[in-house]
Amino acid sequence: MSTTATQKGASAAKWLAVAALGTTLQFAAAHAFAAKTVTLAVYSTFTTLDPYDANDTLSLSMAKSFYQGLFGFDKDMKLVPVLAEGYLVSKDGLEYTIRLKQGVKFQDGTVFKADAVKAVFDRVTNPDNKLKRYNLFNRIAKTEILNDYTVKIVLKEPFSAFINVLAHPSAVMISPAALKQYGNKDIAFHPVGTGPFKFVEWKQTDYVKVEKFDGYWKQGYPKVDEIIWKPVVDNNARSAMMQTGEAQFTYPLPYEQADLLKSKSNLDVISAPSIIQRYMSMNTKQKPFDNPKVREAINYAINKQALVKVAFNGYATPMDGVVPQGVDYAFKTGPWPYDPKKAKALLAEAGYPNGFETELWSAYTHSTALKIIQFLQQQLAQVGIKAKIQALEAGQRVERVESWQDPATAPVRLLYIGWSSSTGEADWALRPLLASEAMPPRLYNTAYYKNDKVDADIAKALTLTDRKEKEALYKDAQQEIWKDAPWAFLVTEKLLYARNKNLKGVYVMPDQAIEFENIELTK
Repeated sequence: MSTTATQKGASAAKWLAVAALGTTLQFAAAHAFAAKTVTLAVYSTFTTLDPYDANDTLSLSMAKSFYQGLFGFDKDMKLVPVLAEGYLVSKDGLEYTIRLKQGVKFQDGTVFKADAVKAVFDRVTNPDNKLKRYNLFNRIAKTEILNDYTVKIVLKEPFSAFINVLAHPSAVMISPAALKQYGNKDIAFHPVGTGPFKFVEWKQTDYVKVEKFDGYWKQGYPKVDEIIWKPVVDNNARSAMMQTGEAQFTYPLPYEQADLLKSKSNLDVISAPSIIQRYMSMNTKQKPFDNPKVREAINYAINKQALVKVAFNGYATPMDGVVPQGVDYAFKTGPWPYDPKKAKALLAEAGYPNGFETELWSAYTHSTALKIIQFLQQQLAQVGIKAKIQALEAGQRVERVESWQDPATAPVRLLYIGWSSSTGEADWALRPLLASEAMPPRLYNTAYYKNDKVDADIAKALTLTDRKEKEALYKDAQQEIWKDAPWAFLVTEKLLYARNKNLKGVYVMPDQAIEFENIELTK
């Protein structure tokens, strides 16, 4: 049965069963409030104001000031509708019919309707536009307007994680009038969405400023007049801003600063579980990392509990699987034990009784990352592996890792890096990192890992809707990856952030996205 036919025959009750997920997003009428400005101090500059061209979670978080998507996640990474009211899926899994919320306007006055949905997905699925999120949406064959408030998205092949993809923070609705006015590139400097704040100014090394959108569709919101997103790279400076009141929120809070800020009576320091995994990928196409025994040895050589204490001040846990708990279809397999004697024996079996020399890069330059690669260097040295370490600037990372065209000549050997699956589902925790199709420059398989069984499991899982069948495939894939050890499986971080006690409605999601839709300054 086609989606259109299903839509015609669907009862209101069926639609509402899906739309009822959105009850957590309904809000009471607001009370009167005074003019207020909130400063959010964050750890890095923003790469772009265009979510479809952003790879970093921080830029996507900031963009939620002015943009919203059809779906989203609540604080527990459970799917909720935002600008959608419900959806239906055809039996063959190829057609998704989505009913849109009415009474919503963009910040330029344009009414949100089906033409906006078509415009944004036509844009991102056009390879000529060269948007970074093309690979997240390239399974869309076409987007059709059924009426002003109903769209049908047709896929090239069944893709059971598709609604989770539509909840990804990059999948936002942009004003079609603004897209027409500014074009594919310049829209990045003139964002126009349906969110609670409208864009004011971006000084790239200093701040992004947004102000209250009076036409916001949720009555009584937002409850502050202005947000200033302030990049502050230096950890101590961010901590100082919280203590002086210059900022009302900061993330991440440097682990070494936690006790100090906990002692301040006007601040709350919050720790929470995350789905942020930190690992060290090994280039499996290059010697000596093409040898599974070498990769196993490296996993045995690293004391993860000591790493938690030394670099994370206790705010992390050793990875106990390829996919962190909290992501749908995660499977526990570990953690990998610390056994340097076994590591040395495996290196000898692999033909490296005296170890070897290599390079270890970090994808980050902040102080915690430097501590981590120094710790890893010391641990590897104890089993005879001499690693020269380097923290890559963003441009170096793009050039040497993300944009490298030929896997056979890729210069990366060991790479300390991390990931959070912002779709909340195992597909986006596995496919971009460990499927053979995801080798750079297409996606982020920096281990250049290829296992035909893993590829088949990941691909087949996307064609299925039966939960038990999907669970079996994802479990098998994760067990295979754990056994092959293309990574040194390190830690899952805990979230750590601070906010002023007068600031309400701001928190960090498990994928490290900052949520602030209900932001309120009480004094």
